[in-house]
Amino acid sequence: MDEAAPSFLPVAQQLERLRRGVVELVREEELHAKLERSRASRRPLTVKVGFDPTAPDLHLGHTVLLRKMRQFQDLGHRVIFVVGDFTARIGDPSGRSETRPPLSEEQILQHAETYKAQCLKILDPQRTEIRFNSEWLKGLDFEGVLRLASQYTVARMLERKDFKTRFDEGRSIAIHEFLYPLAQAYDSVVLRADVELGGADQLFNLLVGRDVMAAYGLEPQVVMTVPLLEGLDGVQKMSKSFGNYVGITEPPQEIFGKIMSISDELMWRYYELCTDLSPEGLAQMQQLVRQGRLHPKRAKEGLGMRIVADFHGEQAAQRAYEEFQRVFAAKGLPETIAEHRYPAGEGRVFVPRLLAGLGLVSSHSEAMRLVRQRAVEWDGEVLAPDTREVEVRSGETHLIKVGKRRFARVHFD
Repeated sequence: MDEAAPSFLPVAQQLERLRRGVVELVREEELHAKLERSRASRRPLTVKVGFDPTAPDLHLGHTVLLRKMRQFQDLGHRVIFVVGDFTARIGDPSGRSETRPPLSEEQILQHAETYKAQCLKILDPQRTEIRFNSEWLKGLDFEGVLRLASQYTVARMLERKDFKTRFDEGRSIAIHEFLYPLAQAYDSVVLRADVELGGADQLFNLLVGRDVMAAYGLEPQVVMTVPLLEGLDGVQKMSKSFGNYVGITEPPQEIFGKIMSISDELMWRYYELCTDLSPEGLAQMQQLVRQGRLHPKRAKEGLGMRIVADFHGEQAAQRAYEEFQRVFAAKGLPETIAEHRYPAGEGRVFVPRLLAGLGLVSSHSEAMRLVRQRAVEWDGEVLAPDTREVEVRSGETHLIKVGKRRFARVHFD
């Protein structure tokens, strides 16, 4: 590595940047010592983060962690993005009230490939090492598993809140779930991690890594956790399973529209965790809003443009802003609306099947929920909450709107 790299900034300056936005740091004095050695030896720290590919894409919640990884990279340190293709077969039980259903190997590999591409939207490709933990876990024989399992006790495992709750309530805990934090810890052993990063809900697993590294005769990793980002509802953490997420590969207009839907209060949280705006810049913007010199809507538009620009570029952000103004502020239609052909059948179509077939919803149940919420329009008219079918004729064309941002023009044959 180039000796002029910024990793060799004075340790106090590095710590000031790295502590920002961190929930837990175990232990700061150890990180200080590691950074001092790194600076003296001109060698970067090894920073490890694991992502299990349990869903096909990353969302803004993941980027909070990715941004902290990028901070380490900008200071010149070595970041290893661990794709948990093997641990995904176990399923991380963190925060779960029941055993996580396993994914197929095919699903895991498909998701893993998308993670590789998506993480580099934030991370520096030249400073990112991507590893799959099946490299070492798949070849771990039974003797190795026994040695690993002997490093931790059931009593220690039951100190974890979700395990303890399930045990106290008599709900099932599968033995393989105890192996998950041990497998994650073994990743750190193999990679000789100096630091492991994770979300706030990962603290237990990361601390297991410290203990297991010590048992294998290695210096324990420093643990840093970052906040969990609330989803669009402002209540639950962002998750695809809750439907409150912003996917980083979603179209620019969709990302911008979702950001505009969050509350004014939540907006500041997104500014803090999902953008590069400095704490000083954020405080100044909040003061302008309090003084009435900046409208919250303008601030939120700025947030939306920043986030879209991060993943799609400045021009796409500008177009998304203009599209939003045309569709919502001016009550117009998007410049481009997807065109579809659909069979008219016997003259009646089942609305949930139609909406799902057009890709406007993810399932029939979501379609019915939106109809009940009066969020589906047919040629500008809101469908009645009990609508299940609509009449159509061959040769007709109808404009369908779902929610605030999804449109389709359908030609019936």
